[in-house]
Amino acid sequence: MLKIGDRAPGFSLPDADMEIFDLSAERGKRHVVLYFYPRDNTPGCTRQAAEFSDHEEDFTRHDCVVIGVSPDDCLTHAEFRDQHGLSVRLLSDVDTEVCRLYNVWQRREVDGVERMGVVRTTYVIDKEGTIRHALHDVAPRGHAAGVLELVRKLESDNANGNRQELRRNA
Repeated sequence: MLKIGDRAPGFSLPDADMEIFDLSAERGKRHVVLYFYPRDNTPGCTRQAAEFSDHEEDFTRHDCVVIGVSPDDCLTHAEFRDQHGLSVRLLSDVDTEVCRLYNVWQRREVDGVERMGVVRTTYVIDKEGTIRHALHDVAPRGHAAGVLELVRKLESDNANGNRQELRRNA
């Protein structure tokens, strides 16, 4: 199980436009909100993606990119994005390799039937590639706003840490 303080496992996956996103390329540049969700076009997943999209400028202002991952294929992601006017980048993990790497592919009971699926989970990864927050089995409503507060605090903590480091070195 990944926990706060762990190095975020690296991966590369295609997005809705079949362009490759490589997590390691973000290291040293931006924070990453990496959220895993079960399926495109379900009410909860649509709400979550829409709320993250609504806050995209706020995340960008804090040097943060929001990335959604599900087992849906690239074409399904593109249709989902276009149908709902989403701006967050959606990655396709059809083999569930990254879902397994981040321990979100788990046995779940849905409508009385046990099956494997994605547990809705969000990781906040800092610019150095360290997991700073791990939120498991989250509710979609209001989740993006809560994650944005964590990112704001992360940026604030980093700024305060940098000022303290500068004072020590002066």
